[in-house]
Amino acid sequence: MLSLVSAAAALAQPALVGQVIGAVGSGGAVLPGVLALVVVLVAASVLGAGQQYLLQRTAEGVVLSTRRLLTDRLLRLPVAEYDRRRTGDLMSRVGSDTTLLRATVTSGVVELAGSVVVGVGALVAMALVDAWLLLVTVVAVGVGVTTAVLASRRVRTLSRQAQEQVGAMSAAVERALSAVRTIRASGATEREVATVGVSAERAFTAGVQVARLQALVSPLGSIAVQGAFLAVLGLGGYRVATGSIAVADLVSFILYLFLLVMPLGQLIGSYTQLQTGLGALARVQEVLALEPEHDDVPERPAAGGAVAVLRTPRAGDPVPLLELDGVGFGYPDGTPVLRGVSFAVPAGSRTALVGPSGAGKSTVLALVEGFYPLLEGSVRWAGTDVRELPRAALRARMGYVEQEAPVLAGTVRENLTLAAPDAGDDRLWQALADVGLTGVVRRSPRGLDVAVGDDGVLLSGGERQRLAIARSLLSRPALLLLDEPTASLDARNEGLLRDTLAAAAADRALLVVAHRLSTVIDSDQIVVLDGGRVVAVGTHDELVDSSPLYRELATAQLLV
Repeated sequence: MLSLVSAAAALAQPALVGQVIGAVGSGGAVLPGVLALVVVLVAASVLGAGQQYLLQRTAEGVVLSTRRLLTDRLLRLPVAEYDRRRTGDLMSRVGSDTTLLRATVTSGVVELAGSVVVGVGALVAMALVDAWLLLVTVVAVGVGVTTAVLASRRVRTLSRQAQEQVGAMSAAVERALSAVRTIRASGATEREVATVGVSAERAFTAGVQVARLQALVSPLGSIAVQGAFLAVLGLGGYRVATGSIAVADLVSFILYLFLLVMPLGQLIGSYTQLQTGLGALARVQEVLALEPEHDDVPERPAAGGAVAVLRTPRAGDPVPLLELDGVGFGYPDGTPVLRGVSFAVPAGSRTALVGPSGAGKSTVLALVEGFYPLLEGSVRWAGTDVRELPRAALRARMGYVEQEAPVLAGTVRENLTLAAPDAGDDRLWQALADVGLTGVVRRSPRGLDVAVGDDGVLLSGGERQRLAIARSLLSRPALLLLDEPTASLDARNEGLLRDTLAAAAADRALLVVAHRLSTVIDSDQIVVLDGGRVVAVGTHDELVDSSPLYRELATAQLLV
């Protein structure tokens, strides 16, 4: 609205100037016209300032809402999407792509509307002054504008390509920074700098292509405007000399021509900027179009359409807490990982998954957590297919510690309360004591508020592992999934953690993936996987006698 009112104020100025010139020529009163012109000028300036503020604020609001929406979708995508995409590219969509939307709002749509109003108003006023001068103006300007608009159409495609190259560069930087210590220790710094440099050069080349096309558009508009101005001066001077129009009318027409020129330049620039923004918007919409995980909705309805009841059996219940029945799975590249995997985890028991690398042990935990869709068979919780249960409610009953034991940048407190935001200090300290981290945290006067660094870099590998386990224990899960929990622990802390897990198993079930058999030697049952199949199930002593593969693993670790 302010843009339209501002346009009207701009259109009134040439008419008032013409009136003042006419009054001077006729000897009439000049002061009223001058005062009216001053009022219109001041009003236009105030309205313009207000418009720019609201425009910038609106643009920031658009960027904020888009970033929130995009971040929400990124954090809810199925895990398989993260396997297919590069983290740096996804980050660039939240950063640089959404930033381009700000320019689209501030220099695009709204200014485009205001420019159209001023341009149309100027054309109408020019037609009222002199039709022949208008005809010359329209012909000269029309040729230039048509050429510029046709050239601008290519901007959207080139802009999207440029943003994709920026995303690739961000991914290359993220890759290098995430492994900077390994790169430095491997003497690969120069090679990684060169790799990122190649990505940067590709982004530069794509950006230059956009700049080249945008630079081509501006001169076309300028040539059209200058040609129109020269033609109006020549023809207008002739018509004044012949008495066809008055000098005041020619001055008004020229001022209207200036009014037309300004929005015309804005129109071409806004159109080009709009094409750039639409290229970025396409990348944002590509992510928003991806189907997210629906935590509160079952993957499929229960029989008869009834809502499945999520219950948790206790120790001694004849129905197992978790059961895998003929589970088969393969990754998108077609490589099969699991083939007909079947076993049960009774409530309050300890079950271990062992086997050579690549046997599918970690994949079993990922399927139990619902990170990937099942291809064959079923996973049942207390007798109910997990696809009939709300995913969020099911995950709330499970704790999961990944093999890499991720620690979030922040403090010890923030990491511990990730799954238990209402836990008090007493519970936090008890969880730390359970995994032998109390002394480590008390070394700092900040206690629970001590920083752990980016990705937990200020902690050792073992300390990160134990912090992740403490975080999972705090949520008091009915089933605790542990992927290589002792991979980074020394013998002393492994023994401490084994005692902790034994105590934890008193009121919850454990499903533990382990290469180090000493961690799980006293499990209630050990499931041996090989080539994606279950080849043996039993206790340590039973498997030493019955399973050649398990006996080989145990012998290699001096457990037989």
